[in-house]
Amino acid sequence: MDLKPLISLLAIVNPLAIVPFFIHYTQGFSDDQKRQTVRTAAISTFLVISGCALLGLQVLDFFNISLQSFQVGGGMLLLISAINMLNARPAEDKPNSATFEAGAEKAAMGNSIAVVPLTIPLLTGPAAMSTVVIYANQAHTIWQHVVLLGYGLVLALAVWICFSLAEPISRVLGKTGINVMTRLMGLILAALAVEVMAVGLTKLFPVLTTRYPPL
Repeated sequence: MDLKPLISLLAIVNPLAIVPFFIHYTQGFSDDQKRQTVRTAAISTFLVISGCALLGLQVLDFFNISLQSFQVGGGMLLLISAINMLNARPAEDKPNSATFEAGAEKAAMGNSIAVVPLTIPLLTGPAAMSTVVIYANQAHTIWQHVVLLGYGLVLALAVWICFSLAEPISRVLGKTGINVMTRLMGLILAALAVEVMAVGLTKLFPVLTTRYPPL
């Protein structure tokens, strides 16, 4: 069983890095409201991952985009995410605090903060979506697609655990600990991003695979 998709997605989604945002948005919530927010965020994460796995390729066909181009673009997004993580920022290139406040105000008017902004774009942004589509193309059997959906369940479980234990995690790790964890995941993600781009580039430009004799 190939665990690369799961490792990539865990590095990108990185629910530990989103714990401070969860704490910020749920300030003043009752325990029941916090539990509901955790459940909704976990379910939304699974639905986004599943939707990209099942329908992502059809969307590419609709817009007449080749998978090779999508791989290169997705790899670049992964690399940008990795660089952000190495700078101890969340996996996605997040909006500034003013944007977060605006998102919170919109959530108070009816939109669930568990979906926006916690799930989209904080947990499952463009990098996560593109990664799922790339790995969905490599799934050639029903079993492989089921495994990919299973990875979505694992991610949802990780989100549920991290958010449920948000306050203890924040106390134990502290800001420094979360930053260190984010940098380690960013280093792993950078290597995976280069591999994804290399596969796409060699398919777009087969000449890159040609071996020339040394001068």
